[in-house]
Amino acid sequence: MAISSIFFRVLLLLLTISDLFVQNHGQNFGINYGRIANNLPSPSHVSVLLKSLNVSRIKLYDANPNVLSSFSNSNVEFIIGLGNELLQTMRDPSKAQIWIQQNVQPYISTTKITSINVGNEILGSNDVGNMINLLPAMQSVYNALVTLGLSQQVTVTTAHSYNILSNSFPPSNGAFRQDLIQYIQPLLSFQAQIKSPFFINAYPFFAYKDDPDHVSLNYVLFQQNPGSIDPNTNLHYDNMLYAQIDAVYAAIKALGHTDIEVKISETGWPSKGDPNEFGATLQNAEIYHTNLLKRIDMKQGTPANPSVPIDIYVFALFNEDLKPGPASERNYGLYYPDGTPVYNIGLKTQTYFPEMIIESKSNTLSINFIICILPFLVFVWELSRLS
Repeated sequence: MAISSIFFRVLLLLLTISDLFVQNHGQNFGINYGRIANNLPSPSHVSVLLKSLNVSRIKLYDANPNVLSSFSNSNVEFIIGLGNELLQTMRDPSKAQIWIQQNVQPYISTTKITSINVGNEILGSNDVGNMINLLPAMQSVYNALVTLGLSQQVTVTTAHSYNILSNSFPPSNGAFRQDLIQYIQPLLSFQAQIKSPFFINAYPFFAYKDDPDHVSLNYVLFQQNPGSIDPNTNLHYDNMLYAQIDAVYAAIKALGHTDIEVKISETGWPSKGDPNEFGATLQNAEIYHTNLLKRIDMKQGTPANPSVPIDIYVFALFNEDLKPGPASERNYGLYYPDGTPVYNIGLKTQTYFPEMIIESKSNTLSINFIICILPFLVFVWELSRLS
């Protein structure tokens, strides 16, 4: 066989290996794509950014048609949101069906909509009406999916604030607030029936901010620390997030359920805050997310559920400049609106907007791989010239 033929075969093989190397380094986490801002890039630009990161799961707070259309044929899985203001309306089965027909059916053939998040942090709010409406709204939406033949593709859930727990330490003593059990008990029964995950928004940052003198910063940032022992189970916890997850599992079990998976619908750390928001710094945000993504990549389970890898949606993709509240609320993003990273957690190293220059970690690894074998290719090429 001619050496020149060998050269091209070797080149093709190496490029194939490089491509496979990139494909196999996708991200195992989801991300919250919040859009309470007036300076964000278009959804089409965002789709390019997320493709470069190999992020394949997005959680929206609405069902924006521009976003869903921009991600058509992208293999990205979407959780779409049904707003709190619609819960009373969704009690009506006919209106729930119309909502599905308008917000799911037109897109689901090309955009992977896997779940509808009915309301956000309803329980524990001051809106008793919405707390009463939550379960009937979820049931109407689910029944509409059944009627339209979509219930095997799309599930129904809702996301809860962590303040629905009355106790979270030790984790085995996790318990829901007594005043909310009247709502949570039937909700759990419904979710067990339809095999829907229990979504919780968990932020170790809040625990540290509220009591920095007694909460270990290393413990909440996944850094080396002595950890804590649950005296009832003798299980060791080296970080707060895992303890929070297991506390939710314990609270669910206390109400008679061991058949519901707990998933983290939001967690994150702000890179900036007000003077009284202790711990809200760029360095801490970088450490939290870097260590969190390492744990996700390891497919770890929690001490009480070691065989169930943690399933997490990071909050959030961008800083959102129009969010009300303290400064931290506007500084949870992994990226600035121009596409540059707020800090480096190994996902992306170069701006993409408006020039749309893409250089993801996986692309960088691929380029480095080619650079490493370039001398060998030159050597083979020289041999082919001499033959």
